[in-house]
Amino acid sequence: MGCGRVGASLAGQLEGHGHSVAVVDQNPDAFRRLPSTFEGRRVTGLGFDRDALAQAGIEDAYAFVAVSNGDNSNIIAARVVRETFGVSNVVARIYDPNRAEVYQRLGIPTVATVRWTADQVLRRILPLGAVSEYQDASSKVSIVTCDVHPAWVGQELDRLEHLTGTRVAFLTRLGQGVVPHPGMVVQENDLVHLAVETDRIGAVQRVLAASPAKED
Repeated sequence: MGCGRVGASLAGQLEGHGHSVAVVDQNPDAFRRLPSTFEGRRVTGLGFDRDALAQAGIEDAYAFVAVSNGDNSNIIAARVVRETFGVSNVVARIYDPNRAEVYQRLGIPTVATVRWTADQVLRRILPLGAVSEYQDASSKVSIVTCDVHPAWVGQELDRLEHLTGTRVAFLTRLGQGVVPHPGMVVQENDLVHLAVETDRIGAVQRVLAASPAKED
């Protein structure tokens, strides 16, 4: 929902990953922002209107993203999609980051537009593996964002570091960067940013993609 710059970019990137995509916007002129190669559906209407959502194929959707220019519209659409159509994988963009925690408690991941881009939204709805954010001059050390298996929620960061042989550089929690402190645990929807030897990224991601090993 929403075919502004972020919505059009997301649609193009998702289709580039091989997914079928439908875009809903109440302004038909907005579809001009889509890539010229875009082959998905274009539905003119409100993203929280059930008929418009049905035209977009919401009954078969794996994920839904609301990135219109209105916080209320995005949240309403996300809730309709989740509660009426049973799509659990939803993300809503908001302009007011102070409201993020409220919506998280409703079970709707949110991204604050001033801090996030289309890439971060994609990470919320697709398992992309490890994404490199920084490498030192020698390319031997990287800071990467890794997908974490749900079973890691509640685990201490110290244990994550021990089992992966990495250092947690920082977390992104509720759209905010957080410096780790002793005893901190992984929470649902956290993005974990790790400092890791570049040639070990694949091995680290395999560890984090599975449930953590049980204590001896």
